[in-house]
Amino acid sequence: MKRLFISLYLLLSLSFLGIGWTLDSLWQQQVDEHDNIDSPLIAFALLLAQQPKADRQQQLEAIIEKYPYPLQLFEKHEIALSAEVVFSDNQIITTTADKDHELQFIAVGDQVLMAGPVDVDPRGQLRNLFTIFFYLLLAFVALIWVWPLSKDLKTLKKATQNFGEAKWNTRIELNAGSQVAPLANTFNDMAKHISDLIENQKHLSNAVSHEIRTPLARLKFALALLPQYCLPKSDAERRQAFLDEMQLDIKEMETLLQELLTYASLEVQLEPTLEKCELVSLTEDLVSRLQPLNEKPIHFHHSMNNMGIMAETSLVERAIQNLVTNAQRYANTDIHIYLSYDERQVYLAVVNDGEAIPEEDQPKLFEPFYRSKSQHKGNKGHGLGLAIIKRIMQRHKGQVKLESDHKATAFTLIWPR
Repeated sequence: MKRLFISLYLLLSLSFLGIGWTLDSLWQQQVDEHDNIDSPLIAFALLLAQQPKADRQQQLEAIIEKYPYPLQLFEKHEIALSAEVVFSDNQIITTTADKDHELQFIAVGDQVLMAGPVDVDPRGQLRNLFTIFFYLLLAFVALIWVWPLSKDLKTLKKATQNFGEAKWNTRIELNAGSQVAPLANTFNDMAKHISDLIENQKHLSNAVSHEIRTPLARLKFALALLPQYCLPKSDAERRQAFLDEMQLDIKEMETLLQELLTYASLEVQLEPTLEKCELVSLTEDLVSRLQPLNEKPIHFHHSMNNMGIMAETSLVERAIQNLVTNAQRYANTDIHIYLSYDERQVYLAVVNDGEAIPEEDQPKLFEPFYRSKSQHKGNKGHGLGLAIIKRIMQRHKGQVKLESDHKATAFTLIWPR
């Protein structure tokens, strides 16, 4: 993490430095090309060269008297410069007199005009200080941006290490304005989903072992008694009833296994394959199939000829069927199904007039293998039907709601339109 911080900080600092230096160099070149500060001296030399050689000194003295400036006129042989220096028209040669002063030479015919000693640019050193200060400010700005990012990344690294050590309750708390806040939120969602899966698997394992133990114990006991019912003089009717009870135990375990497979398959987070699902005809078909199985009448109420939603038809049918079969189990007299909609959602409510579900049980009914302690009329299931419904609705970005009182119990499926 330190290496990441250092590399990112150096990258930003060097980028600022390179860009600033390049722009400064380009600006200086433009100043030299288009704003030449030596132009007045060149122009004066050109004017002086047009004067007769005998009048140049007098003209120069008159100008100096009016405008005091260190100007002197020499013959070329009087100037001691490097042999490599060659005077040419309109070109200024600059030499250093000392660290604070410089001399400038320009040809005036066969003579040389010397300006100076003049001060070296007094603002040059100050400009360098401001340049250094500018880059330090840029580095400070980069530090302000990089340092919190480095801390947040360090927090992310520590959280992933803790999660890898099976600390499933690990969560990341960052400021909403953090650069990596979306990544932290994604991690938290992933961590919650994984921890829920692990807890769910533990719960399922415990519940399955408990649910299978009872029919399995009955089967083992029945197998131990089976030889008595197979004797030549044994009663055939009693033997058949005994075998039927064994078949019921086997069917109970098969049903539990099928429910578990359905529940587990809905946990897979694959994108559902949606198609047009016609709720009116689907519900009518379900009512016609389920009504003969129970003497309590089922009434379907709707005010439209068709109502379509985008969904997986088989799963929607499974959710409605689970609610209707539950209602058949607990209803006293009849069952009502209401289909309605508004601008945003579609509602399908299954209502029965059975006993009210205790308030303490209502929030937990959609958990797998949870069964109300009251167990109306001794009806017992595996506790997976409502959990499957909840997962089906979540898969369709919908929800299921429960309302229960002494008058009626209503389960409502809600889909987005």
